[in-house]
Amino acid sequence: MRIALLIDGDNAQASLIKEIIAEVSKYGKATIRRIYGDWTSSGMNSWKPILNENSINAMQNFAYTTGKNATDGSMIIDAMDILHSKSIDGFCIVSSDSDFTGLAKRIREEGLFVMGIGKQTTPIAFVNSCEVFTQTENLDSKKIKAKELTEITDTKVAKKTVRKNSPLIL
Repeated sequence: MRIALLIDGDNAQASLIKEIIAEVSKYGKATIRRIYGDWTSSGMNSWKPILNENSINAMQNFAYTTGKNATDGSMIIDAMDILHSKSIDGFCIVSSDSDFTGLAKRIREEGLFVMGIGKQTTPIAFVNSCEVFTQTENLDSKKIKAKELTEITDTKVAKKTVRKNSPLIL
């Protein structure tokens, strides 16, 4: 299944990008990967180093007015263009913002797969508009567990190495 991965850069964690892509890959291939935000803002700095290594296109959205979010509007317009291009089989919307509820419903009405990834505090209306919704806290806990497992394995290997190289005492 070809999936359009659309990320609300103002509302997602850069540190979880590998986990997000892995979660999407359970359902298909993220053939379109875009992140939306005002790239002149310091708030987007954490995303900049990981864009190329994860093949994500940065979509510039200037904040025209203080307190208004131009990113959501651009993301929705792009999603509708992608939807009508008939080039994909589903969407993954990465955001914890209820503004994407209507978009998720509209995509689902077209018979396409809709996945959401966001925080535990994501409004229930958006969560229920998606066929699958993954909480970032779950992705973060998987990342922590994997790190702990690596540390435990490294410690066991280090102990075995020490035992092998220790002098024999009788």
